[in-house]
Amino acid sequence: MERYPVGLVPGPVRVPEAAAARYVEDYGSPDLEGDFLSLYRSCEAGLARLLHTENPVAIQCGEGMLALWGALNSVLAPGDRLLAVSSGVFGSGFAEMGRALGLEVRLLEFPFSRLPDPEEVRQEALRFRPRMMTVVHCETPSGTLTPLEDYGRIAREAEALLCVDFVASAGGAPVRVDDWGIDLGLLGSQKCLSLPPDLCFTSLSPRAREAVRLRGYQGYDALAPFEEARLTGAFPYTHHWRGLAALRQALDLYEEEGQEAVWSRHARAAARCRSRLADLGVALFPEEEAFCSPTVTAARVPEGWTWEALDGALRRRGVVLGGNYGPLAGKVFRFGHMGTQASLPLVDRALDALGEVLAKRP
Repeated sequence: MERYPVGLVPGPVRVPEAAAARYVEDYGSPDLEGDFLSLYRSCEAGLARLLHTENPVAIQCGEGMLALWGALNSVLAPGDRLLAVSSGVFGSGFAEMGRALGLEVRLLEFPFSRLPDPEEVRQEALRFRPRMMTVVHCETPSGTLTPLEDYGRIAREAEALLCVDFVASAGGAPVRVDDWGIDLGLLGSQKCLSLPPDLCFTSLSPRAREAVRLRGYQGYDALAPFEEARLTGAFPYTHHWRGLAALRQALDLYEEEGQEAVWSRHARAAARCRSRLADLGVALFPEEEAFCSPTVTAARVPEGWTWEALDGALRRRGVVLGGNYGPLAGKVFRFGHMGTQASLPLVDRALDALGEVLAKRP
């Protein structure tokens, strides 16, 4: 597999050396040693600060999708109602997952180039009365960021649990779990935390913890065992000591920089990316910049190009960006300026290369 000096894919992102070094160190058995439980608790506390929550955060072994499956399985039983709010690929994905689990699913779709309308969501939630409502904060394929402040209130009015996927936003944009009434908040390690895709995290409100207890689901993705494991160290499987050591390093780097400074760095990288795309005549997706995420920028493949040709030309210059999925495949490409990649020099190098490529039409 060829390596590229300028990588701006929207995850997995570049791992900083200090965190990568934790993966080659030797540790004891997480099943037997108190040091691991101390490390787990330290990481949980750091994640709670990052997410602005006073509630527990379960740390599981697996890529971010494990958190999505775990949230659904741990709370919902076949026949339960799920309202999936969608303005992109991952929002619709929740509906597909729910159907696969035998749930009664209502998919409320909005255009991929727009954001969900909270009042429409409210009306649908009150009609449908779901057990759970899912919302995606950052739709990485679309490059959008959905404001979440209204959805906790809507969920409580409809007597539903609010489950939010902030896998591609938390750590690069403000996320305030408790203030926004998020019951299950889902995060992966490979985006703004700049780690490999081997850990995922779920914040649980008191309502969510009670729902998990009542459901009693058991499986690799189950959240229930982590209620006691965080206290006793009796984890449901051999946990990932190296991964948690790297997570602790990543959280230390985050806290040393400071949360406001991290958010500002992401915002500057996003603004630079979009400004330079405009200078090159490349249209954003969505066109309304107010809808755009600070962690990822989506743009339309320029007229006269295919994505395959553009991607190949960029790779020959040492630059790799992100393609796309579903209805956006071949039409929209993406810059992942998140975590370590929220860097003005890195963004400039990528846009310099794009400018060179576009100057030579195929």
